[in-house]
Amino acid sequence: MTCSNKLRWGVPMLVFGLGVAGLVWPSSATTEGTAVSLPVEMVADYVHAVIEADREVYTKHVVERMQTKGVVVASENWEQKNTLPLPAQFLMESGRVMARKGVGIQYRLISLWPINKKNAASSEFEKAGLGTVLTHPTKPYTGFVKEGGARFFQAVYPDLAVTQACIGCHNAHPDSPKRDFKINDVMGAIVISIPVK
Repeated sequence: MTCSNKLRWGVPMLVFGLGVAGLVWPSSATTEGTAVSLPVEMVADYVHAVIEADREVYTKHVVERMQTKGVVVASENWEQKNTLPLPAQFLMESGRVMARKGVGIQYRLISLWPINKKNAASSEFEKAGLGTVLTHPTKPYTGFVKEGGARFFQAVYPDLAVTQACIGCHNAHPDSPKRDFKINDVMGAIVISIPVK
């Protein structure tokens, strides 16, 4: 990867990381000697808001803008082709970076119709969440789960088709099990996991 490609990828990741860190770390603060804690549901909503904002900026002002100007393209095999990652890949990659930070918060994309089979629901909770947000896309499906002896709050947020570029890619992809997405359809979900005691 060339230096300019590293910078192109590194700058959005840095902006995203700073946004998440700014929302997650102050979950317990002191004001005039009084500890203030945020409910885990609110932390999940904040993390989701940052993910959505960064993804929208990346999609509209980086990927679509650069492709329209002919500067660079986004492609599925972005690492091999030295292109930009697709918006969904950007989200998944930033989720992997976040997981490596060791703060315990994790997030990823899942779908009932994943192009990449690794993006299918991996638990009964995620399956139930996908079914629920498909029929009720205005709020997340939430609950507490146990994994490997640890307890987590999980929130499954609907992932809507918001740009024609995303719809076109999913509808035309040879591995896509669903090819009739329209604007504002639920394409899948973003799962956020936060460790709790």
